[in-house]
Amino acid sequence: MLERLNQALDHLEACLDREVDMAEAARIAAVSEHHFRRLFSALAGMPLPVYVRRRRMTLAGAEVLARDLTLLDIAVRYGYSSGEAFARAFRSVHGIGPGEARRTGATLTAQPRMSFRVVVEGSTAMRYRIVEKESFRVVGKKARIPLVHEGLNAAAAAHAESLDKQAIVRMKELTSQEPDGILSAVVYLTDSREEGAEADYWIGVVTGPDVAAEELDALDVPAGTWAVFDNHGPYPSALQELWRDVFTQWFPSNPYVSRPGPELLRTQPVEIGAETDSQLWIPVERGSGSAEARTPTGMPGRSRHT
Repeated sequence: MLERLNQALDHLEACLDREVDMAEAARIAAVSEHHFRRLFSALAGMPLPVYVRRRRMTLAGAEVLARDLTLLDIAVRYGYSSGEAFARAFRSVHGIGPGEARRTGATLTAQPRMSFRVVVEGSTAMRYRIVEKESFRVVGKKARIPLVHEGLNAAAAAHAESLDKQAIVRMKELTSQEPDGILSAVVYLTDSREEGAEADYWIGVVTGPDVAAEELDALDVPAGTWAVFDNHGPYPSALQELWRDVFTQWFPSNPYVSRPGPELLRTQPVEIGAETDSQLWIPVERGSGSAEARTPTGMPGRSRHT
């Protein structure tokens, strides 16, 4: 798997002076383009287009300082149709325009070329089961929050604290399916799992697909396959470590890839650092091809928002 990913990165590197064919990179990695983008974001901590832009501007920055080409020639070389568009991209990475950088010999920001390597892990057994679930509805309250990779997510906590007793009672009355009880659900708005990226965060319960939400919000979820992980440990660090292990260890070792859909978490609210039991539901589907194609595709997807 890692060999294929690194071959895909080699392809991206070779295309930095022209339009990058993301579909071809995904083909080399032996996954769909959607999965490739999510996988890269999960492992690299940044969206794939951001990495490509940073690499382009790293190479362009060296040429700007070298003074061998005009700024327009450099812009055209790296696929920009105008000097203005090139200047905006350059400034977004280096914090300074190319003209000023050339005049002053400014210090620029370099994005190193990325590669993936093996880190020996997996000494801890992971408890999971695979569940085929019919369509259902999450009924509760929704908020848009930023993803947080470590520690408590203040926006998620504030959303939980904003729920009134009447809403909580109504949710408990409606819960009728596994996972039972009040839970959280996260729907990612883009393939990015970068810290600060936004997601829709639900606190609610799982009900039948035809249950009326009334004064609550409703999220309809189609039928599909779920990998369910049981966890026990200090809150929230154990959950954040579980999410990391699911995407960096479990997916590469099992014949599944993640699919679009909400990630569900059922846990008992406790004080920070206290031990608690939790259950994490990740939407998955069977992967195709060899073991090398069995790749994770979410990120700090569950990007540790709880």
